[in-house]
Amino acid sequence: MEHHLWAQYPPRGWNSWDCYGAAVREEEIIGNAEYMSTHLKEHGWEYIVVDIQWYEAGAVSSAYRKFEPLEMDNYSRLIPAVNRFPSSKDGQGFRLLADRVHQLGLKFGIHIMRGIPRQAVHQNTAIKGTHITARQIAHPNSICPWNTDMYGVDASQEGAQQYYNSLFEMYAEWGVDFVKVDDIAASRLYDTHLEEIELIRRAIDQCGRPMVLSLSPGPAPLQYQQQLRDHANMWRVTDDFWDIWSLLYAMFERCEKWSPYVGEGSWPDCDMLPLGHIGIRSVDGGGADRWTRFTPDEQRTMMTLWSIFRSPLMFGGELRDNDEWTLSLLNNPLILEMNHKSRQAYQLSRDEQDRIIWVAEEDGTHNRYIALFNAGEEQNTVTLDLSLLDITVPVNLHNLWQPTEQLTVQEQWEIELPPHGCVVYRLESLA
Repeated sequence: MEHHLWAQYPPRGWNSWDCYGAAVREEEIIGNAEYMSTHLKEHGWEYIVVDIQWYEAGAVSSAYRKFEPLEMDNYSRLIPAVNRFPSSKDGQGFRLLADRVHQLGLKFGIHIMRGIPRQAVHQNTAIKGTHITARQIAHPNSICPWNTDMYGVDASQEGAQQYYNSLFEMYAEWGVDFVKVDDIAASRLYDTHLEEIELIRRAIDQCGRPMVLSLSPGPAPLQYQQQLRDHANMWRVTDDFWDIWSLLYAMFERCEKWSPYVGEGSWPDCDMLPLGHIGIRSVDGGGADRWTRFTPDEQRTMMTLWSIFRSPLMFGGELRDNDEWTLSLLNNPLILEMNHKSRQAYQLSRDEQDRIIWVAEEDGTHNRYIALFNAGEEQNTVTLDLSLLDITVPVNLHNLWQPTEQLTVQEQWEIELPPHGCVVYRLESLA
């Protein structure tokens, strides 16, 4: 499938949600893009994504303001609020902001809600290129339970495809490279919106510009894995993920279930990395303006699990405030190489003490990646028996988080890990 070629590796980038909620402003987008270009681009980080409600002039946090007027053009399409994105004046949309991101050697993304604006339906505005109006394609009984901006689109109606086509043609004109579509992969009121996913897939394919398609929120149902792989590049396997240990603990099970379906160009998505300085204008996740509540051990555990599983890596904090530790989590070349080069990852074992071992192959070699986790609440010893692996002993172990540490092992080894801690090695056979 051609669209799989647009994300041959798990995408890496920054998304504005964890630090700015629905209220990010243009200067903050540019500032984070400049940081990424300087400090992270060489490590494969490339997407800058403007999250939800860039079309709501009065947005102040992650708390949505119900039934507020939205910025919209004459064809029922939402456009950026000029007071927050000054370069969008005179109908420019995100074209100039995308140009700025592209000039930095990066790619530009936006978040949208599935459907058509409720205000377009109430005003019965036009759909570009048709005689159909917004009211004729709307599905008023298909709503988002946590946001009042949109009605669903009835895929059976004439004009439904044309509406989505007109959206993505506009995004192509703006220079959009990545689109995160929300209220679509899972629903608290309905099943997965497969028909609208198909409309969006066709709209992207006809717009003339490659765009990575990300579907939210989760947990996406495992039963739809084939449809998700056929139509999207990423889909969320969890609801919004925050800096809370219980949420990270639950991700081990989610990753185990989804690991058989990780493939080139189609990536089950563990959600954003709530690291560094987050919550600046976000009240979600049980906290406000803060540094991540994850301990250093938990931060490494998250980065290790995301990377061996091959989840997309989308950083959620204010990049410009990164300290040396946070930057070291993002620019570790060995961890990032595992995210790109590992294959066929799976959970090898998990016991009643929550000692967990993940294994993956290294692409193009006979080497392995081995991640050992202590997800329990006490320090514990985790043991790996090499006889459980199809690998010739002895092996060299290269610690990806501490590159100066290398060991030679014959049959098995054990390591003491703190609660919520981990270690990850690249295994290279010496035979």
